[in-house]
Amino acid sequence: MAVYAIGDVQGCYDPLCELLDTLQFDPAEDTLWFTGDLVNRGPKSLKTLRLVKSLGDSAITVLGNHDLHLLAFSAGKVNYRNRFESLHKTMKAGDSDELVDWLRHRPLAHYDKSLKTLLVHAGTHPSWTAKKTMARAAEVETALQGDKYRSLLGKMYGNMPTQWSGSLSGYKRLRFIINCLTRMRMLTKKQRLNFSHSGSPFRSRKDLTPWYDFKDPAWARTRIVFGHWSALGLVVLPKLISLDTGCVWGRQLTAVRLDKRVPRIFQVSGQS
Repeated sequence: MAVYAIGDVQGCYDPLCELLDTLQFDPAEDTLWFTGDLVNRGPKSLKTLRLVKSLGDSAITVLGNHDLHLLAFSAGKVNYRNRFESLHKTMKAGDSDELVDWLRHRPLAHYDKSLKTLLVHAGTHPSWTAKKTMARAAEVETALQGDKYRSLLGKMYGNMPTQWSGSLSGYKRLRFIINCLTRMRMLTKKQRLNFSHSGSPFRSRKDLTPWYDFKDPAWARTRIVFGHWSALGLVVLPKLISLDTGCVWGRQLTAVRLDKRVPRIFQVSGQS
């Protein structure tokens, strides 16, 4: 009954299959947690979606920003005319509607009470507990799974607002939650979202702070598992596990076993 968290796959189907073999994954006994970004830059987004979907309840995946790009593309809200070939291939498949509908019904956050662990793609706001994170994610999920989801997919793009407030409403509120859970890396000292830096946190401006590095965050009693930040790479700490190890850039695809007192790390070579 193992629980494994796997970092950003981004269409790297072959490394994913190799990793599952390495884990000796048994869908009847084990559970996989995916940090999101199942699709995009890699060559086999379609096969990756089909595989993860076929695993049913033994696979839990949260939405990443690239997964949302696919949803927006499928809804006609963005045009990737000369970019992201694997997304075009996905949309031409006979089962594309089924796959997109399945993806649209994935959560933005997942919490396991027994493991005291929260799974998100990018991170969570320092002022949000795990419970509040789940509540914020549910707001977006309700809109994304509702009849007017196309409108949300068109309105979600943009960096504003940058400051969280409980008084935010409408698409501004949903956009902030999406940006926080799927795009965030750095915050200002006043906890405003800042998207100017995507490299190593150790090379950022002095007035910016990684989202996880604020003193006494509201989520402090929860372990956070996330991906999204390949320049940060693998981090395995008692309360923080970062799993985007740049598979699509030829580095590694990483899994960490979560249900043991000391997490065990598994890696295979990334996309060649």
